Amino acid sequence: MDLEEQTLHYYLKVFSFSLIIIFLVFFLYIVNIFSKNLSLNTNQISISKGERVEQIFRSNINNLSFLDIKIVKIYLIINKFINKKFIHYGEFKINNEASLLDLINIITKPSNLYDKITIVEGWTKKQLNAELSKYFQSFKSVPYNEIIADTYFIQKNTDFNTFINKLTKIKTNYFIEYRNNKIFNNFNENEIMIIGSLLEKEGLDIIDKKNISSVIFNRLDKKMKLQIDATVLFAITNGDYDLERKLLLTDLKIDHPYNTYINWGLPPKPISYVGRKTLDIIFEKKETEFLFYFFNKSLNKHIFSKTYKEHTDKLNEYRNK
Repeated sequence: MDLEEQTLHYYLKVFSFSLIIIFLVFFLYIVNIFSKNLSLNTNQISISKGERVEQIFRSNINNLSFLDIKIVKIYLIINKFINKKFIHYGEFKINNEASLLDLINIITKPSNLYDKITIVEGWTKKQLNAELSKYFQSFKSVPYNEIIADTYFIQKNTDFNTFINKLTKIKTNYFIEYRNNKIFNNFNENEIMIIGSLLEKEGLDIIDKKNISSVIFNRLDKKMKLQIDATVLFAITNGDYDLERKLLLTDLKIDHPYNTYINWGLPPKPISYVGRKTLDIIFEKKETEFLFYFFNKSLNKHIFSKTYKEHTDKLNEYRNK
């Protein structure tokens, strides 16, 4: 081997060794970037739709250099191409000791912050609309028979349609669980929701609702008018306001499709949102011989009777007191 070849071989070795050193240093630099604890401005990061990578990291992290951010951007491009992961918009909670890799793993998934939305059984559309306005800039009124009143957790910045689709799916799955229940021999899903809404407006607690449900089923079975005050209230107010007075005898004669004092059977649609526990009561279908009830204000409970005479005797005794 002549001198020129020896020199060339030497420089190739030096160059190869230098490349290895450079690669090793760069690798350690990258490892350090992704593993070191971040200096965050806040523990809650908000990312807007379409916000640039550079803006996200510069506005929220103090200890990343221009080169660091460029490396992160390249990593995100590769991650999106290989793993199909991309930055989501929304709000994210970040721990104080989070590393850059921790942060990327969080923001490349849907928001880890949740809103708690409670729909109270017996609520009217007006009441639900007031609650929805706290979470959605744009929403529409939800029919009573489309969802089940319950407490729901949704990721922050979830749009209204996604929220409602989730709730309708939950309701669908709930009724699928009871698809073999004998109650479907006589009632369809809409009628069950109607009965549930009557229980929400009339019943005081679980036991009370069970007894009232038995009255409803018994009266329907005997082809009797339901004569439920809550339907008259709905006929007058449409659920838009509180009547703030007692019902009068003239109210019971209002010609309205929801008035069960003059119409046979169930109202056309539910008169409020219905909770899961109330639906469970309906599917349990408690059996009694009760056909009548009234509210005893002094005892704060409903009084149930099997016959009209028993009902009037108890009612007169209550009124005399």
